[in-house]
Amino acid sequence: MGIKGLQGFVTRVCPDACRTVDLKEVAEKHRIDHPDIPPVIVVDAMSCVRHWYTPESWVCGGQWREYLANLEAFIKAFTAAGITLVFYFDGVVEEKKRDEWIKRRWQNYKEIAALFQFVKTHRKQPGRGMFVLPSALPTFTRYALKSLGQKTVCTLKEADFEVAAYGLQHNCIGILGQDSDYLIYNTSPYFSIEKLCLDKLVTVMYCREALCRALGLSLTHLPLFACLLGNDVVPESLLEGFWSKCLATCPPRNKSYNRRTNVLLAVANYISRVPCSYSSLKHLEEMLPLGSDKTLLLRGMESYLLPGQQSPWIPPTAEHLKTFSGVEETAMCQDKEIFQLAKEQHIQSENYVVFNILSNGVIECSNSLEDDRDTEIPGQALIFRPVRQHVYSVLLESGKGGACPSVKEWFVYFGNPLQQPEVIQPVQPPLPGGTPNLKTLWFAKGPEVEKQRYSTFLACFHLQDLMEELQALEAPVAGFCCLLAYLMLQVHSLSLEDLNAFVALVLCLRGKSASQLERLQLMEVDSRAVHLGAVFIRGLTTLLMANSACGFPFRMDDLMPWKLFDGKLFQEKYQRSHQSCSVEELLEGNESLYTPFQNLKSLICKACMAKKRTIQSRPRGRGFVTGAQQREFNPRFQQAHRSSFVPPYHNQMRGFLWRSPQPQAREHRMGHPDRRRRFHLPPRSPR
Repeated sequence: MGIKGLQGFVTRVCPDACRTVDLKEVAEKHRIDHPDIPPVIVVDAMSCVRHWYTPESWVCGGQWREYLANLEAFIKAFTAAGITLVFYFDGVVEEKKRDEWIKRRWQNYKEIAALFQFVKTHRKQPGRGMFVLPSALPTFTRYALKSLGQKTVCTLKEADFEVAAYGLQHNCIGILGQDSDYLIYNTSPYFSIEKLCLDKLVTVMYCREALCRALGLSLTHLPLFACLLGNDVVPESLLEGFWSKCLATCPPRNKSYNRRTNVLLAVANYISRVPCSYSSLKHLEEMLPLGSDKTLLLRGMESYLLPGQQSPWIPPTAEHLKTFSGVEETAMCQDKEIFQLAKEQHIQSENYVVFNILSNGVIECSNSLEDDRDTEIPGQALIFRPVRQHVYSVLLESGKGGACPSVKEWFVYFGNPLQQPEVIQPVQPPLPGGTPNLKTLWFAKGPEVEKQRYSTFLACFHLQDLMEELQALEAPVAGFCCLLAYLMLQVHSLSLEDLNAFVALVLCLRGKSASQLERLQLMEVDSRAVHLGAVFIRGLTTLLMANSACGFPFRMDDLMPWKLFDGKLFQEKYQRSHQSCSVEELLEGNESLYTPFQNLKSLICKACMAKKRTIQSRPRGRGFVTGAQQREFNPRFQQAHRSSFVPPYHNQMRGFLWRSPQPQAREHRMGHPDRRRRFHLPPRSPR
């Protein structure tokens, strides 16, 4: 989050602290000064995703192939200049920052509500001023960068701390991001992603030393300055009285300055007269209304102290000198081998949320583009909760004797006040003979274990009876069918038209490049399709979680949205389907897709019929016109539009979308801990 108003303050009041720099020149100077060390920029990816996502369409669920192409172009620009990038992502939400996390979620909730109101009123995407990140964009950005060959790190602490520490320890030429906390840390230079001109590799560097000169402070003062202005540790609400006192003793320098600017200057003036010592900090703690937690200011100061650094404000025996080892001492998983592997995979962005569950039993999920007024579609957090309960059971090994610990969830959905975490009990997957133990799933080898991994994964979605049919499909399509079948079973308002739209989407997407998808134009945007797109994308993250827990029966790359989803294409298929268009039109006149279309529908319907769920036709209205002329009808496509779908399923496991009969190798399988093969994402799909 950084310090409210500091970035703008530097731009307006301290122009000397904003210096235009050519990153190619910075890299060249580094090569001259350090010929044995390549120039590296460490990237705060969480503060960059908003700037990386430049596709015109963002409300429909994400233009994932366009986004992947953008990331590739970003990397190539730096590679051409000989600059190595290292990307950091938040891997945890620290409890000391939970209140701020909740505050942001409520703000996002209001923004999303306004967004849906606009879409319903105008049937189009609003302007960039109402921009909201596509659901799960940061999560899938990790895997996208990894698939593009980049070093990608998922943190054990808040990302800004680990980014600053990496920059300092590895003599990086800079930190790329947009977070004013990087003005406070005493680390590598801070480069702006917002001001970056990618073509020229020119951006703005925010200079700490120049900021200090403008404020009359030293670098040592900056952490206290940040804390007394309010940050993720010290709430602003506790500081209002202190600010008023500072303003009373420091008249405004310029009548045109707003109150926040005057507060920054007044607080700096106050700090400049305070001796740099621990006793001074103790005096401030007594003076400020910190309530029962008098160590708040000290903890805020410690949060800016990087490994190997000391501060005159903090005694050398303070908490910051401790390492991460405390995490292992309090972990819910006491098996060191399992815990260590989960930790390694977490840091290397190979698994998804498994380490969070095994370490402290807490996971969270931010806002999704969900319409809280649509009572027919439950919140995605509730739709996928049964799967998560099974995943918790697999990881925490419920049913193996003794009490199974519960998991605390912070998931945003309509009706959840976020006042405290929801305590969720693990539930064993419905597998005959019980769930294999975690060591078997993660470390064992052989065909029988492969089968156990796959069946355990499917059991988390209650689809283990479809194992033979799903294994015969190409892996991405099998993952897609698993998710779609689960959604059709869980959300009874989903109709035959919705099923047709999703199946047509995955089939037609296969042959389209990023540039083709970019050229696709929508005349209207349907709010329900926006909602369903977000639910589907969150479903893909649920697949990642189950896949990670079950020992990777799928490659993670096979479950990525750029292989299975495109927001605009889904909107088109959804609106055409609800217009009761022909199958020919839905499949863009591609006759070769007809049999796969019917077979995939049949497979989904077989899963539903086994659970006595009949998928009804329920067209929802308004026509959708793209300007394209109606194609000539092909008799092969002619089929009456039915009020329900009875699958003509013949188990045709051959041809397009189906796997070759030869066994498939699993490159990422974990074997014996001394010989286990590491998980590697394969090359990205063609765009």
